[in-house]
Amino acid sequence: MIFRQLFDAASSTYTYVLASARGREALIIDPVKEQLPHYLALIRDLDLKLVTAIDTHTHADHITALGDLRDSTGCVTVMGEFTRAQCVSSRVVDGQMLDVDGIRLQALYTPGHTDESFSFVLQPDRPKAVFTGDVLLIRGTGRTDFQGGDPRKSWNSIVNTLFRLDDDTLVYPGHDYKGWTASSIGEEKRANPRLAGKTEDEYVQIMTSLNLPNPRLMDIAVPANLACGKQ
Repeated sequence: MIFRQLFDAASSTYTYVLASARGREALIIDPVKEQLPHYLALIRDLDLKLVTAIDTHTHADHITALGDLRDSTGCVTVMGEFTRAQCVSSRVVDGQMLDVDGIRLQALYTPGHTDESFSFVLQPDRPKAVFTGDVLLIRGTGRTDFQGGDPRKSWNSIVNTLFRLDDDTLVYPGHDYKGWTASSIGEEKRANPRLAGKTEDEYVQIMTSLNLPNPRLMDIAVPANLACGKQ
């Protein structure tokens, strides 16, 4: 399997490119508009054909490359069924399986950071991995104070959905701000300071007390992303 983890320093966003290498078909998760030339160069260098581009949710801190990738490669753009982005080609439902040349991802509805967030579990499970978007981060969790976010839904998505995956499942988040590249479900159960040893009410208190400023690009990024990155 071909696997590449790419990083956008301006927004601390991780983007993932996966391909089985059999038919050279690939998928990309959470692409950033400004990094489009790098994605196209990587796809060319690896002799891949991009067929699917996925956003885990409507981002507020960067503009997506979904629309640009569709224009450049003819790929299918994918988001979860509750997205308000009318421009996507396909909407997945909870439990649905995506198959790109043998790379199979199971969609899991994991609201909380936003009301339309999805995670994607790599199937079959060698290596075991889940792409969590912003709902579960490494030693943290995605904020829950806008775009329909809800700390109780976040708790439920993490504890009752993601934490039911095997402990050795690798966690690949949509962002990291401290230099981590990956974690595991077991690590986050034991060491995530917002979750380990906490009750649901304690988690809600933590999340409602964060008082974070809005993302700098929020007023630009959200409407642009509802149009698949077209401004």
